[in-house]
Amino acid sequence: MLLAIKRDIIKPENQSEVIIMARTASRTANVYTRVDPETKEQAEAILNQLGIPMSNAIGMFLKQVVLHRGIPFDMRLPAAKPVAIGGMTKEQIDMELQKGMDDIAAGRVVSADEVDAEMRRLYGI
Repeated sequence: MLLAIKRDIIKPENQSEVIIMARTASRTANVYTRVDPETKEQAEAILNQLGIPMSNAIGMFLKQVVLHRGIPFDMRLPAAKPVAIGGMTKEQIDMELQKGMDDIAAGRVVSADEVDAEMRRLYGI
């Protein structure tokens, strides 16, 4: 027996809401989600280049959730990296220096040996 599946994407005007409706001969499943407009537009542009409708991409994600029995990608905070002064603006440098001056004034100081040990522990340097 062959079942036809019809998928529609409804994009309400002036809203960043995508409504996906999947209809089969025997049942209907709806997914409603709110996303910030910029993320939606960026994802839509990429999916369009890949030739994948938004509803299919969301369906593929949900299938992966089922197959993995959880989120199908790693969810961790990125590894901490020391701040590189070369990538900072003058304002950012001034702000970091002010934080250091505030720490000194408040008595929050440590020895150079402690700083070196912490840098090795956190960043491997």
